[in-house]
Amino acid sequence: MEERPVEERPAIPRLVDVARAAGVSLATASRAMTGSSGVSSTLAAHVQAVAAQVGYVPNSHARALAGGQASMIGLIVHDVGDPYFAEIARGVLRETESRGYMAMISQTERDPRSELARIRALRAHRVTSIVLAGSGYVEADTEVDTAAELASFSSAGGRVAVIGRHHLPVDAVLPDNRDGAETIMRHLLDLGHRDIGVVGGPANLTTVEDRLTGLRSAAEAHGLNWGAIPVVHGDFTREGGASSAARLMRGHPELTAVIALNDPMAVGALSWLLHDGRLVPGEVSVAGFDDIPVAADVYPGLTTIRLPMIGMGRQALELVLKPPAARPRRRRTGHELVVRASTGPVPARSGAARLTR
Repeated sequence: MEERPVEERPAIPRLVDVARAAGVSLATASRAMTGSSGVSSTLAAHVQAVAAQVGYVPNSHARALAGGQASMIGLIVHDVGDPYFAEIARGVLRETESRGYMAMISQTERDPRSELARIRALRAHRVTSIVLAGSGYVEADTEVDTAAELASFSSAGGRVAVIGRHHLPVDAVLPDNRDGAETIMRHLLDLGHRDIGVVGGPANLTTVEDRLTGLRSAAEAHGLNWGAIPVVHGDFTREGGASSAARLMRGHPELTAVIALNDPMAVGALSWLLHDGRLVPGEVSVAGFDDIPVAADVYPGLTTIRLPMIGMGRQALELVLKPPAARPRRRRTGHELVVRASTGPVPARSGAARLTR
């Protein structure tokens, strides 16, 4: 039988071939292809264009074995079961998938020690980019250890971005908490409400502090005494909202409106009021914050402040994939008032004393 010559397969382009064709070192070519820091966007674009010309396809598995997990993004959230963080995660995941990255997600349950442990675990897994989503803590000392860990991570070439106000010197996406709270308070004041109570989350979170500051600013601009407006703190959950609403209304039965500082709490407050026989909004109006998907489906539909949660996740990921700047970058979001059926004019029966100065 006649032997046929073996056909030689064309050599598969390697990263060293890309480096040679682009006129750069192998290390520079690697950083350019993975989006790592230390390479300008112009040079990275040049190297990537050369890679496309020579037909180079990155081997992500080999890259992970050889060095850090450049294709893996670490996402740390307070609570994976909270719809707010689920929407942020959707934004991060959409962006990672479109860019060819994978995401490793973990939660802290709003425990600073757990937050620090999660960061260290991601570093141990050689993740090179981290998005930290969730409120910072009012006391700066609470985040001292985290700040030191992230400074070490950044000095080693890692990239970090946070969503929320933190005492951390890193890039940040800042939700429109204060202005959004001013807007929701003005909405209720414009409806004639003056006997207003607040159901707030944990008092040690900067998100709660910022939203209360916005409520206070709008209230005082309308001549109300903020000190006379009752605020009850609880967990940022449906159950926390229900129990907080019970304490609020039993202590202040004259209230005609309740503002919850996030939507799960608002849903819990709404549920408690209805089970207690209150008409919403006929007797008590209820407003929330964030506009999670279920806000439009509860009955009555929840009036709330809409934050671009998916967009916030996308923006944070964009920041960690950019080379570091001389100073931490700040991206502020907008907000939108979404009026649904849970708020209405102040009841005509209301004759309670107004909270004036």
